[in-house]
Amino acid sequence: MASVLVERRGAVVVLRLNRPEVLNALDSQVMGELADRMGEADRDPEVAAMVITGTGRAFAAGADISQMAKASPAELMELDHLARWDQIRQVKKPVIAAVFGFCLGGGLELAMAADVIVASEDARFGQPEIKIGVMPGAGGTQMLTRLVGAQRAMEMVLTGRMVDADEAYRIGLVARLVPMGTAEAEAMVLAEEIAAMPRLAVQLAKESVRRVALSGLDYAFERKNFYLLFSTEDQKEGMAAFLEKRPPKFKGAPK
Repeated sequence: MASVLVERRGAVVVLRLNRPEVLNALDSQVMGELADRMGEADRDPEVAAMVITGTGRAFAAGADISQMAKASPAELMELDHLARWDQIRQVKKPVIAAVFGFCLGGGLELAMAADVIVASEDARFGQPEIKIGVMPGAGGTQMLTRLVGAQRAMEMVLTGRMVDADEAYRIGLVARLVPMGTAEAEAMVLAEEIAAMPRLAVQLAKESVRRVALSGLDYAFERKNFYLLFSTEDQKEGMAAFLEKRPPKFKGAPK
């Protein structure tokens, strides 16, 4: 079964993360399929916009920890799964994230890689990586800081605290807050509105806005620090505890 479902609606392509049994956790297969399908849509002259959403009860609850738990920094660098995120961020056509349920860790990084986030009232956002001994590695420290400011980003990243949809809207993390169950429909309305605009003007306008929004961001620096944490005992303990559903016992934390 495909990890990403693709549906064409006129000039809009809808991409649905399709691992509902694990709340659409983002493993290498999902990210590979998503990057490939988005690339295909970006090259298709008949496509004007994209919507990314989830299936089941969540947009995406984070990365697939079972795939990373025992990895070393060298293994992660060799596999370089995070390069898929660069492909997604380089898509030229407008991308709208329709978020509901949990949008955590890699899920939030994916939503922030889109151009606009439309969130339903039941959405919950966060970067909880610190709780398992690591840090955001696919753009979380960079984009979250740019969207909500250093103070709020620092608090969310260093504590792993979740924010609800109301707070996410208030602090500028999401563009539109909509009733529960309507995120995809509202994202489609926005996508179709954009699709009706002149294509080249939309593409160049997106490029111009993103040039300002992303200037000064250093994804490579974040990625290096993320990889380095996979050499620590606390990373091994944090991810093992997560998979075993128990509280972690970090050596780097006070007794």
